[in-house]
Amino acid sequence: MQGEIWLNLPVRDVARSKEFFEKIGFRHKGDRDTPEMTCFVFGEQNTAVLLFAEARLREFAKSEIADARKGAEILISVGAGSRAEVDETARMVFDAGGTIFAEPAEIDGWMYGFGFQDLDGHRWNLLYMDNDSLKG
Repeated sequence: MQGEIWLNLPVRDVARSKEFFEKIGFRHKGDRDTPEMTCFVFGEQNTAVLLFAEARLREFAKSEIADARKGAEILISVGAGSRAEVDETARMVFDAGGTIFAEPAEIDGWMYGFGFQDLDGHRWNLLYMDNDSLKG
């Protein structure tokens, strides 16, 4: 295995979701787009997030698609480089129409983060970890 991680998420409207993820700072990989899928990457590892039309992902997964708006299917946690990045991303998510379910706040004295739902209800968590505070 190469060790790459690709997050394949179902979306109701590929174009609308593409606009949302562009607005919150994910890097679009337009060379991989189809009418039923768009691709973004984030982080130093260029982790891929592929947003599939629900019907297309249903074909790949050989399963019905869960409604993420009704319950937590997964919490995707992403590292942030600073508290300021957490705050700025929270603002961008709000402005882009996402739902903040946990406002930016300190957690356990060494983490700072917030949680949000994208347009299809998938839950994301952005965390800045101050490892120096953890040691103290």
